Amino acid sequence: MNLTDLQTQLRRLDLTPSRKLGQSFLVDESISSWIAAQLQVKPDDCVIEVGPGFGALTQHLVGKCRRLILVEADGRLARFLEEKYGPLGVEVVHGDATEYDVRPLFREGSVKFIGNLPYSVGNAILSRFLDAPSPVSSAIIMVQKEVGDRFTAVPKTKNYGILSLMLQERWRTTALRTVGPEPFHPRPAVDSTILRFDPRPPDELPLHSPEVFRSVVKQGFSQRRKQLHNNLQLEASRAAEIFGALQFKASVRAEELSLVEWVNLSNQIDPHPCSALPPSATELLDVVNENDEVIESLPRREIHERKLLHRAVHVFLQNKIGEIYLQLRSHLKDTHPRKWDSSASGHVDPGETYLACAEREMWEEVWVQPKGEITRVARIAASEATDQEFIEVFLAEAKGKIRVHGKEVDSGRFFIPEAIEQWIEERPQDFATGFITCFRAWRGGQG
Repeated sequence: MNLTDLQTQLRRLDLTPSRKLGQSFLVDESISSWIAAQLQVKPDDCVIEVGPGFGALTQHLVGKCRRLILVEADGRLARFLEEKYGPLGVEVVHGDATEYDVRPLFREGSVKFIGNLPYSVGNAILSRFLDAPSPVSSAIIMVQKEVGDRFTAVPKTKNYGILSLMLQERWRTTALRTVGPEPFHPRPAVDSTILRFDPRPPDELPLHSPEVFRSVVKQGFSQRRKQLHNNLQLEASRAAEIFGALQFKASVRAEELSLVEWVNLSNQIDPHPCSALPPSATELLDVVNENDEVIESLPRREIHERKLLHRAVHVFLQNKIGEIYLQLRSHLKDTHPRKWDSSASGHVDPGETYLACAEREMWEEVWVQPKGEITRVARIAASEATDQEFIEVFLAEAKGKIRVHGKEVDSGRFFIPEAIEQWIEERPQDFATGFITCFRAWRGGQG
């Protein structure tokens, strides 16, 4: 759509571009085509575009992917897009992208994200779609250059700060191109930057708790001009101990620390319970017979390799509105790495009861204790479906904020049970084997 076409459509819809919505429409065909090409769309992809406007990018995506979803906040533009692209199978959502529920997108396997993001809410939109765990596998966005510079900033620069670190912990950010005001109507007062986001491989950073990392970063940058130790609210002796261990100068400021140094600092300030656990392959577990009676104790790896019967628990943490927390297993897990699983799960230690194990796993994996009663909701016999484990399933509410660690859990979210059921039906390969059996046993017992 060129400028003349755009002005015609604006008059037809009686639409004046809104400063509040950050409406500035791309009218340069060569640039819109180039931006869309950077997403490298394939026929089996699911693509979600935010802020499509009159479809400058959309026109280059239609017919090239399995599913295309447009999220548009302006009702008049949403109706225009529905009329133009709805008959072609494009899904148009009239709504605020900062409130979009991304959870159903996990059933797509992975999603590619693209958007010319409004300057006023671009950060909030990215947080909604890219915060871990994210269904997005790659993203191409256009934002105000000043904001883009903060996304890609490096230490010891004025743009480096909380926003840089929050994004770079999970994403590799690359500035692809700078665009001046000329290709837009109305022309913005600033330049724009086109960026690419690719997931950061999980083994690139030291293992850590994402929640603790974010908390420490926010605290560290709370007063940028102050020396870091003054922002961290640590006793002098404790600060000296931590800074000494990390070889930081006492006078260091927040903007001087690299991403890896921030991760190491968060690990020192608030170590996660599971960070000190021994390697799982060598831990001893009880081997049991078909009656769940202990026969002997052997190393975990040998038990798995020989497919011997043993014991485990699964815990479902439920919030006040009935949603269940699912964890995305760490890439380091010896079974079902990077698969979705129960809120907490693990093997019963020698001499340990199922209930005691459930409480321990809650603490070690998600750093919470049960709030009130923890209830056994199912008992499942060992079989191929449970990886040869006798399992007891528990239901609880978490006391405190859930926090995970990369050694055991990558990240997690609360999901509606009915949505989990649909997800299992559509993509059972996304889940750890034992989880599906445990989830169905719990849901079946609710009636």
